[in-house]
Amino acid sequence: MSLKLMYITDDTQIAQIAEKSGVDLIFVDLEINGKDERQAHLDTVISRHQIEDVKKIKDVLKIAKLLVRVNPLCEESKAEIERVINDGADIIMLPFFKTKEEVNTFVRYVDNRAEVMLLLETPEAVGNLDEILAVDGIDYVHIGLNDLHIGYKMQFMFELLADGTVDKICEKIEKKGIQYGFGGIARLGQGELASEYVMGEHYRLNSSMAILSRSFYNTNKVPGPDKAKQVFDKGVSEIRNYELELIKKDRNFFEENRVTVKNKIIAITNRKQTVSSGK
Repeated sequence: MSLKLMYITDDTQIAQIAEKSGVDLIFVDLEINGKDERQAHLDTVISRHQIEDVKKIKDVLKIAKLLVRVNPLCEESKAEIERVINDGADIIMLPFFKTKEEVNTFVRYVDNRAEVMLLLETPEAVGNLDEILAVDGIDYVHIGLNDLHIGYKMQFMFELLADGTVDKICEKIEKKGIQYGFGGIARLGQGELASEYVMGEHYRLNSSMAILSRSFYNTNKVPGPDKAKQVFDKGVSEIRNYELELIKKDRNFFEENRVTVKNKIIAITNRKQTVSSGK
């Protein structure tokens, strides 16, 4: 089964281009509470999407599902969830939760009117994962490597692959029969850790979802719908073709890829530590 590809945008033209290229989930990102403080030191994109974007994007989609990330649970959560359901969200994502009680509340607010995706991105949630996964009504879990590696005070988000953390999490989720994914992927041949290696890990771990990263298509660097169409058509096609190669690979290939990935992550982490220490 090919990976469900997700792309974050509030632009209707880009959403349509991404959908036509084969992206499965168009992702409106409403999360803002606490994110500036958590990720201020990282080169990450903090979306400034508005709740009005949910209906705007839903209205132009024909095949792709609309995924909406809401804010972490707060006093306004019930009203926010009601609004995005009414405006057409197919899947609603809960970020930055820590406890079973938060997940229970979220599932109750959604009330079977949309699918539920958890964004597992706190060490506390990882510690409570067994009881969290016992909650009925969870359709997907995405492992958010950005905030999770910050929570573990790591230098590089893919360290969580190298130290076996992602393996252990995926094993628990898989036993529950819940679909899961982790992190993001760039275009083939790109990314600090090249996309081919990351995709090999997705297939080794039976992952079914990945976010197309900012480097896959950066609106600031490649503006305009014509260029966007070229990037998405070529980039998604290359990913799908590489997936056709991966499904033919044997266990030895994926073990060798795991070892290679681990060594590359260690090298990248050491380089980052050297830079941060000023040596």
